[in-house]
Amino acid sequence: MAPVALSELLGAVVRDPAGAMQGRVREIAVAPQDHPTRVAFLIVGTPSGDKVLPAADVTSYGATVRATTDTLRWERYTGFDGVLLLKRDLLDQQIIDVHGRKVVRVNDVELNAMPISSHVTLDVMAVDVGARGAIRRLGRGVVPAFTLRALLKKVPPRVIPWQYVDLLETDPARRVKLKIAYEGLSRMHPADIADIVENLPPAEREAVFETLDEEVAAETLEEIDRDIQVSIVESLDSTRAADIVEEMDPDAAADLLGELPEGRSGEILEEMEPDERREVTQLLEFGEHTAAGRMTTEFIAVAETGLVSDAIDALRRFEGTRESVATIYLTGAGHRLAGAVPLMKIAVSASTEPLSALSEPYIACAPDTPDDEVAALFDKYNLITLAVADEQGRLAGIVTADDVITMLRHRH
Repeated sequence: MAPVALSELLGAVVRDPAGAMQGRVREIAVAPQDHPTRVAFLIVGTPSGDKVLPAADVTSYGATVRATTDTLRWERYTGFDGVLLLKRDLLDQQIIDVHGRKVVRVNDVELNAMPISSHVTLDVMAVDVGARGAIRRLGRGVVPAFTLRALLKKVPPRVIPWQYVDLLETDPARRVKLKIAYEGLSRMHPADIADIVENLPPAEREAVFETLDEEVAAETLEEIDRDIQVSIVESLDSTRAADIVEEMDPDAAADLLGELPEGRSGEILEEMEPDERREVTQLLEFGEHTAAGRMTTEFIAVAETGLVSDAIDALRRFEGTRESVATIYLTGAGHRLAGAVPLMKIAVSASTEPLSALSEPYIACAPDTPDDEVAALFDKYNLITLAVADEQGRLAGIVTADDVITMLRHRH
């Protein structure tokens, strides 16, 4: 195996089997749909215009590229769909280092040349995001080759293996053509994705949210600063925005839509499914800085006459967040709050045990309780969830510890 840098190949002389110079390398292309790393062809600048040199016709790579054919057999380059051009699409571009959980700039690309039968394959191995790549490019043609090599030996490499890279592509047409999915990004924790997104320019933020799975996008959006949340949602079309907002906690979705212009929030609500739209619309009626404005309507409530098996059935059907299942609430006639059972008690009790026998004293507040009082209740009683009940004692929703942490974080 022989490593070669993209910057060394760009501008390299291309010679035919007789040793005659046919042109210079202008670009190197990968066709991801055929092979995720393999170079498919070189674009060579010749006296008669740019030509396509198939990778299968190359016998060596370096300061000189050797071809088994001459320009008469090379097609004229007119542009191809679904192709990644390493110079255009990578050099000096921002990429997401999903392994290091940050955004970096590409200074060079490392490729690997491997002899196969009568030709040499070339594969993208890593991107250079350190000083080494920058020095190599700056010094090429200015500093003598032996001096440059000596200098580069003193600079430690800083590369990211290609499998840990996601390309940030802001041109929607090219993004579709490249067919590069943000698979690595989607596997990251939403909080880490949020840190990355907050450090990106607006166009790149939109590119990320256009490619993420709706559920991952929703969780990520909830971790992002409110002003950036609004900017991202305003940049998306109404259908895509609605798909993401539907996956958010209802209280977080209501808070976000409440920050948008009325016309824009109305467009998104119109695209949402009826049940999700109803929940969010109800929450929009409450003041943001109150218990009702913070609460979620996704909680588990079981009849006070029920058994542990009934609670388990409810848990199986529940599609809300993990924070919301910490407490199983018991309700009586008219959906009035009657008790609360910690999840741990459900886990260690027999399925035939009456829930009323496991109930503990519950803490509840009114919908118009201010944020400060909500936070004080969590602190005083070491709560994980706080019930919100209306004037008739009916359970309207719950505030989770996660909601309070978010509330306090946005204050500072």
